[in-house]
Amino acid sequence: MKKIFTLAAFFGLAYGASSCFEPSIEESVADGHIHSAARIGDEDDDHKKDRSCATMEVLAEKLQEDPELAEKLKEIDKHADKFASKNGRISAAAAYTGTVTIPVVINIIYNSAKPQENISDAQIASQMNVLNADFNATNADRGQTPSAFAAAINGSGFDVQFTLSKVVRKASTKTSWGTRDAMKKSRNGGIEPTDPARNLNIWVCNIGGGILGYAQFPGGNLSTDGVVISPQYFGTTGYVAAPFNKGRTATHEVGHWLNLRHIWGDGGCGIDDYVSDTPDSDAPNYGCPAFPTVKCGNTLMTMNYMDYTDDACMYMFTNGQKARSRALFNSGGARSSFVPVQ
Repeated sequence: MKKIFTLAAFFGLAYGASSCFEPSIEESVADGHIHSAARIGDEDDDHKKDRSCATMEVLAEKLQEDPELAEKLKEIDKHADKFASKNGRISAAAAYTGTVTIPVVINIIYNSAKPQENISDAQIASQMNVLNADFNATNADRGQTPSAFAAAINGSGFDVQFTLSKVVRKASTKTSWGTRDAMKKSRNGGIEPTDPARNLNIWVCNIGGGILGYAQFPGGNLSTDGVVISPQYFGTTGYVAAPFNKGRTATHEVGHWLNLRHIWGDGGCGIDDYVSDTPDSDAPNYGCPAFPTVKCGNTLMTMNYMDYTDDACMYMFTNGQKARSRALFNSGGARSSFVPVQ
């Protein structure tokens, strides 16, 4: 969607209106703190019906804790702007053009009374396959993209290769871990990240509260950098729960790790996701919406990975999203440590 508001407005939005949960989550800001109450009803964490990610709420909390983070994020966004044209394609501004190899460390923390949370190597492999297909635009269902968005997906592969570096497993008595990064700290019974400047750390553990996953945007503290996903929403085989059983929760959350916002900009019509070739929208979409779905005077890109639709109904990134993420690996970028010295 077209950039029509300032970076400062986004940071105000992050404090005041997180949209990372399904409609059953109520949020308020009081005394400088964000309070969230999940009303799951009769659903349990094995049978979640609507996608819910906590990335924006986590961002708001980190902005409150670290006064310097807002400025870091602004600089990262300015850097991204240097490598994107108005049509969403990578500009000629000295972009890194090689394939980016991203080693992945999978940190599994499972409840001893629920051995199914100790997911299999096959389940891990299935998720790695999905990440490589989705981010390189080789996923089979990409062909379902409506012709209206053909230009946006032409050449939209990120040219990244996710490789499994190692798997760390740890038993626990905890039944859920929440969104305060406890799973990333050994003193809390979690697993410390492995060299986060050079590895994407993914923690697979039950978050609780119906939350599928959350991620840390680039620019934050390396000691908590990475992605967290509940085990039943990770991969395509084994302990997985429909309709989030095609590995797209990881695709969505790694998109955040690669500096992508929710496609609706976490606000109303006119709020920006900093990408020029994603249509303006006012809210997330759920389930499998009919095409066309029209809001804010636009035909919505409900099948974009950064929306909240079911796994089977999201299957594309855009050129603009690629350009924004690839900027991280250019000289001076927030994730340039993943590529050779330029």
